[in-house]
Amino acid sequence: MACTIYICIERQKDRGMYMFIKYDNLIIRNAVAADAIQLCAWWNDGKIMAHAGLPNGLGCTPEEIRKSLADDTDETHRRHIIELDGRPIGEMNYRNKDGAAELGIKICDFSQQEKGYGTILLSVFIDALFLHHDYKKMILDTNLNNKRAQHVYENKLGFRRIGLEKNAWRDQLGIMNSIINYEMSKADWIASRKEPLEYQYRDR
Repeated sequence: MACTIYICIERQKDRGMYMFIKYDNLIIRNAVAADAIQLCAWWNDGKIMAHAGLPNGLGCTPEEIRKSLADDTDETHRRHIIELDGRPIGEMNYRNKDGAAELGIKICDFSQQEKGYGTILLSVFIDALFLHHDYKKMILDTNLNNKRAQHVYENKLGFRRIGLEKNAWRDQLGIMNSIINYEMSKADWIASRKEPLEYQYRDR
């Protein structure tokens, strides 16, 4: 990756670690209370949430989301906002699962999908979690029918399939869905990188 990554990892009193990563015109930053209205719009949009089994949307309120964000911690889980040219286009998150970081990503702006942003964002996100949060493993899953995500995870990021769960969950319409589980160790990630990511550290 040719572009320098500007990163601010700031330890804040009573709020944990603030992550701010800038790669070219993309930014990954902690989600805060002010993001609740945008997150609410995305989460209540059935087209955006269909992949998560919620074609009718989540039916949440901004206040509920603000309260939920207040519970985010580095030790348990953390939500992040993705910005493109200063405008929010999606979200990322990680959840601590017995020392492994379980990852999630959504490009919620349909006009910005299939442009390669997901691969870039996951690459820098994974690298930062390994480097600054000291996780030893990344895990994630995707729907068996999501061939595009499988291609990215396996061929572009280097995740390894570890299992298939048939009829793992039922969506809002009663349809059963199967998922593929993936994992990647820190050692495998470092070994797979064609070139180390170049960081410049700075204050916010």
